[in-house]
Amino acid sequence: MNTASACIAAFLLAIGSFGGSLANAADATTIRIGVQKYGTLVIVEEQRSLETRLAAAGISVVWKEFPAGPQLLEAMSVGAIDFGTTGEAPPVFAQAAQTPLVYVGVEPAAPIGEAIIVPKDSPIQSVADLKGKRVALNRGSNVHYLLVQALAGAGLGPKDIESVYLAPADARAAFERGSVDAWVIWDPFLTAAQAATGARVVTDAQGLAPNRQYYLARRDFAAAHPQLLNDVLDEINRTDHWAEQHQHEVALLLAPRTGLSVPVLDLALSRLGYGVARLDEDAIQGQQRIADSFYKLGLIPKPVIVRDAVWVPNS
Repeated sequence: MNTASACIAAFLLAIGSFGGSLANAADATTIRIGVQKYGTLVIVEEQRSLETRLAAAGISVVWKEFPAGPQLLEAMSVGAIDFGTTGEAPPVFAQAAQTPLVYVGVEPAAPIGEAIIVPKDSPIQSVADLKGKRVALNRGSNVHYLLVQALAGAGLGPKDIESVYLAPADARAAFERGSVDAWVIWDPFLTAAQAATGARVVTDAQGLAPNRQYYLARRDFAAAHPQLLNDVLDEINRTDHWAEQHQHEVALLLAPRTGLSVPVLDLALSRLGYGVARLDEDAIQGQQRIADSFYKLGLIPKPVIVRDAVWVPNS
């Protein structure tokens, strides 16, 4: 199996573990939303503002949590969720795997919200020092592109390191016990690791990757229910603007849910991008550069045209 096939196979591996039916996408009495442990959608869920907004239309909301973007989009692939959010790389892998998704919104870039970190006493001082080292990351996640770009900037490629593919919780454990030399990770896990272990940042994503968050929906759901999606995006945007002005309140709200301390969340929230918009040309081209890079490296088996997956309501 070549590299591209292996990556796609890994993306699809967990599909069988998700239940769900496409019936929900047709009747619109329920919208099933995939969330991760952190971000604006979690605030919306905790405040139950979307339930309040949609109740008048008789629409209920079901929330499903996933450890990272690839797992969330695996669920979308089999119809277990209708809507969710991920970083930059997961939709590229998903589109290559023929997941019937569309991009419906994007948040501003937040490049200091992801980084390559090493233990505080590590001899590694630069990305070039990663050559031959064991580097943990979540395969297909938003940090996958950061790692690719950082290595390229140092004159290295993915084959010059030993990639260790682990979900965030397992990667944190491996990082702390010294089983890996470096970890490529996003907030709030990044901030939490720095606070708990004194981990050093070798490089964040500034100048390397935008680190945008994308909102995605199943293509059939978006086509059938554009107004519902607009309502959801409007509520997310309202929450985003409130959260930007009330970051400490958000930290207090999310601390029990995430298990992270309020000071850690205060810092992580200060690094976040706020506000939802439709994809503009800059966002589309940014995703296309990621897709082209992954194809060139053999991480996906065929070229991906990002624009083909951008939602145009009522089209």
